[in-house]
Amino acid sequence: MSSSDDLPVVCSLAALADLVEGRRGLFVRWSRGPGTDLAAASSVDDLTGTPMPGLSANPLDVEDWWQDRSRTLWVARRLYEYAHLPHDKGPNVHPWVLTGREAGRGPDNEPLVTDVRPLCRIDPSVIDAAREEVARQEAEWGPLRRAGR
Repeated sequence: MSSSDDLPVVCSLAALADLVEGRRGLFVRWSRGPGTDLAAASSVDDLTGTPMPGLSANPLDVEDWWQDRSRTLWVARRLYEYAHLPHDKGPNVHPWVLTGREAGRGPDNEPLVTDVRPLCRIDPSVIDAAREEVARQEAEWGPLRRAGR
């Protein structure tokens, strides 16, 4: 079992984009870290309290339809979607990258991952850079957690 402090730290969007470009099957998880998560081995549905067959995570793999567009924007967008979680779940919640086997889907259609292997954690400055990258885009767009919900 590894704590998040034992993991290498990704300190830029470019470095995360490079990691994503070099391999498939990467996920980002927002939590208190691998040490806590691997001890529990599964996520719990917040609404019902039902244990799920794996850890909820979000894929970082670039989809084919994205074609040759910016990988940096892709990973920025993937991080931006859930950047509200530290605020909602507590200050010790942070993103980290993992590999594993997809064992199902959670209630928000997110992958549930087993056989988890932590790879790195993501520095908070990368989340700030993701917000800036998304803000630079011309289209009006926002995270899944939109006002009025």
